[in-house]
Amino acid sequence: MNEELISALNRIVANATPLVIASLGETITERAGVINLSLDGSIVLSALVGFVAALASQSAVVGIAAAMICGGLIALIIAVASIELKQDQVAVGFVLTLLAADLAQFYGQDYARTPGPQIPQWAFPFLDQLPVIGPVFFKHNILVYISYALVFLVWFWLFRTRPGLAHRSIGERPEAAFARGTNVNRLRYVYTVLGGALVGLAGAAYSLHFKPGWAIPPSMRGDGWIALAIVIFGGWHPFRVVLGAYLFAALRAVSSDIQRNGLVLFGQNIEFNFILLNALPWVLLILTLLLVSSGATERLLRTMPRPVQRRLRSFLRSDPPKALGTPFDAQ
Repeated sequence: MNEELISALNRIVANATPLVIASLGETITERAGVINLSLDGSIVLSALVGFVAALASQSAVVGIAAAMICGGLIALIIAVASIELKQDQVAVGFVLTLLAADLAQFYGQDYARTPGPQIPQWAFPFLDQLPVIGPVFFKHNILVYISYALVFLVWFWLFRTRPGLAHRSIGERPEAAFARGTNVNRLRYVYTVLGGALVGLAGAAYSLHFKPGWAIPPSMRGDGWIALAIVIFGGWHPFRVVLGAYLFAALRAVSSDIQRNGLVLFGQNIEFNFILLNALPWVLLILTLLLVSSGATERLLRTMPRPVQRRLRSFLRSDPPKALGTPFDAQ
């Protein structure tokens, strides 16, 4: 395979990693019935906190831990506001995303363009020598490999374990889960904070490697909204979520390449509106959602053998958790 193409695929995998981590964190949270709409501000503030902590300690590990704590604390505020105070999760999350982003820009002014520790590259032994697959997937840093593991761990937890069944049930039918002895609100606290910590990890992934350092305006601002869209696009399923993140990163790479080199078709330079070009990933996400919700996917599935239908229908399911955004009162 062409080395230039392999290099491009390697960059797509690397650039998708923060989106993968943040989207999986939000999937964990929303599967428990809580909407964390603070993702964008949480990623930005966690990126700053992670960078400052790493700079002060000269340790990327300390920076990662600080960023995860920051993301977890923001998510905890949403959990308390929803569970204890019975406030609207969407409104609280929206306010928090604006507040966190503004705090990051204000306190980050003194750190703009300051060099600091970065997470080093680490080729995965043996696997990095595989043809094509090795250079594309196994010549990165530890966070990329963690994102691979997270995809399978979240899937296995949700769909292959009894605690995972309880996790899904508190997002689908919390009353039934409570009747079976599940402490719904306690688990919602746990999964909301855990999901928020992963969002914080995504913030650290930006400022300590993929977009190292700190800039004003933050280079990762807006990616939290993308992660939220990817969760919906992925139908709250870990495998589909990671595919959505890679697809979005690929479309971004194509858009960036066209902006740098222009678009050539049949030997002719094609004039292209760059604003429309940057909107292309969003347009394709919307079209995909419309395709799934219109019933076209279901009609296509009916033409296939029944065993294939069952497997694909489960994989392509895009219904949100039925109790998503709904507080649960145990009284």
